[in-house]
Amino acid sequence: MKNFLLKITEFKRITKQLIMIFVDSIAIIVSLLCAFSLRLDWYWPHGDLFWQIFLSPIIAIPIFYSFGLYQSIIRYIGLGAFWNVIKAVTIYALTYGVIVFLTGIYGTPRSVIIINWGLALLVISGSRLFGRWLLVDAHKINISLNKINVLIYGAGSAGRQLSLALKHSDEYSPEAFIDDQKDLQGRIINGIKVHSPEKLADLINRYKIQEVLLAIPSASRARRQNIINLLEPMKVVVKSLPGMADIAQGKIKIEDLRSVNINDLLGRDIVPANTELLRRNILNKVVLITGAGGSIGSELCRQIFILKPKILILFEISESALYSINSELLNRNKNVKIIPILGSVLNQKRVTQVLKYFNVQTIYHSAAYKHVPMVEFNNIEGINNNIFGTLNCAQCAIDAQVETFVLISTDKAVRPANTMGTTKRISEMILQALSNKQHLTSFSMVRFGNVLGSSGSVIPLFSEQIKMGGPVTVTSKKMIRYFMTIPEAVELVLQAGAMGSNGDVFVLDMGKPVLIKELAEKMINLSGLKVKDDNNPEGDIEIQYTGLRPGEKLFEELLIGERVTSTDNSMIMRAEEEMLEWSSLNHKLKKLEQAIDNQDYVEIRKSLVDIVPEFSPQCEIADLLFDG
Repeated sequence: MKNFLLKITEFKRITKQLIMIFVDSIAIIVSLLCAFSLRLDWYWPHGDLFWQIFLSPIIAIPIFYSFGLYQSIIRYIGLGAFWNVIKAVTIYALTYGVIVFLTGIYGTPRSVIIINWGLALLVISGSRLFGRWLLVDAHKINISLNKINVLIYGAGSAGRQLSLALKHSDEYSPEAFIDDQKDLQGRIINGIKVHSPEKLADLINRYKIQEVLLAIPSASRARRQNIINLLEPMKVVVKSLPGMADIAQGKIKIEDLRSVNINDLLGRDIVPANTELLRRNILNKVVLITGAGGSIGSELCRQIFILKPKILILFEISESALYSINSELLNRNKNVKIIPILGSVLNQKRVTQVLKYFNVQTIYHSAAYKHVPMVEFNNIEGINNNIFGTLNCAQCAIDAQVETFVLISTDKAVRPANTMGTTKRISEMILQALSNKQHLTSFSMVRFGNVLGSSGSVIPLFSEQIKMGGPVTVTSKKMIRYFMTIPEAVELVLQAGAMGSNGDVFVLDMGKPVLIKELAEKMINLSGLKVKDDNNPEGDIEIQYTGLRPGEKLFEELLIGERVTSTDNSMIMRAEEEMLEWSSLNHKLKKLEQAIDNQDYVEIRKSLVDIVPEFSPQCEIADLLFDG
């Protein structure tokens, strides 16, 4: 029956019209026969009366056609079309009666004309109602064949709104609710039954569930993680509604759904921010962000913008990145003055001119080359930008009497195994030394690990590899990393910077380290796919282990020494670390600068080790221009 209905919907328009004419012709004849039978008791016509009845469609069909009964689309037929049916049948019945009496055909009672009108009206309109019901049902069957069977986790307000939206969509078919609340289990909500979490696996198999939609926006991150961990082994795509803050305005829409990403697994419940600390260096002040178009820099811009600085200066060397973040901020309210500045942190005149012209009070120094292998292949550019760019900005800040200077650092600066980490450690040392040398500008630095979704991060790389069908490339089965979401890291940077003075080094609590191998497996599973390996040769995505790249370490650290003190925020620690006096550091920097001028890569490596004795190179010199 389903196949038959689907075939009908695929007929050409002219074919459907001919079918309607044929059905109406039969209906007209049957109506007349029934009218005579009702009047004369099961009457079968003879002679002229026989032809009068069986040729009646010749009268009816042209009238029906003139009233547009064959132009209407049955599936969408409405009250206007039925009014046309009433008029057409009435004209036909009157026309038939007039012709019968004018021709004087014997044996047609006058009451038959009235009975015929009622029966024809009933049959013609009824056939269209029946056709509408069949074709709508066929349309539903056609859609359902292509719909994705989904299960909604959460039968609260968000889940109910979501189920209503899904029922009106052509994409999803909601089959069941799952909810932890005992009083909801067993109930029927919007025609969908609520089940307990214990029945999750059974429901996925029974209804051939392809996607599980999390409608629990008010749940804590820990609770969401538990649910996602429960779903991970099952071959389903997991999608989620955003948090309550994001859906507070208006009704929940299908478009609000997003794929559950690794942020939902690695993110932690955020410690409430100290508003006074957030505002201390920002509210009504002139704030400049270097590297404003980068992943950390752009998030700094977004959060600082909300804190209402007097002027927000975006300092960026990349024109496209600067244009992007400037456009994004301009589309918000106009209460904050945005200044987009193209420039390099190595250009002393440019930096000094900007700082003095706008009377900058706070600097967040985010500009840096952070990709480990890329800096390893381009030593001189990485050193120049990261070390001497920081030195230049710091000295310009002192010259312009900037109040606060906050460096965005990295865990790779701790006992570095690569050039990038070493350049960031030297940047920290520069600020520590300058803090002892002068007191016009307060220098501090904030050190943290990987942020989710940043440029060069494994997360977007894994996502793209999964989308392409694999393989997913992992450095080593033993590699671990700390992770934090970009918004969380930036919020803590702003608070730590407000607490800093005299070269303080702040370290963010990154939580538990993550095994990259397990991270890849989770991302594959949450995509509704399975890992292909020796235990599961029929899986979808293979994980390949590539070995350490130049400069990479199996694990990262956050502290150089053991001396660490707590702060007012449990997620921020203050590290007490040894430092070089400016005179000694400056002498070593000049030797490094001389080696760079001479393009002497061996001497550059020696100078880096001299400045940072903890630097233990993981590889030989890998600069693409080194031919030694």
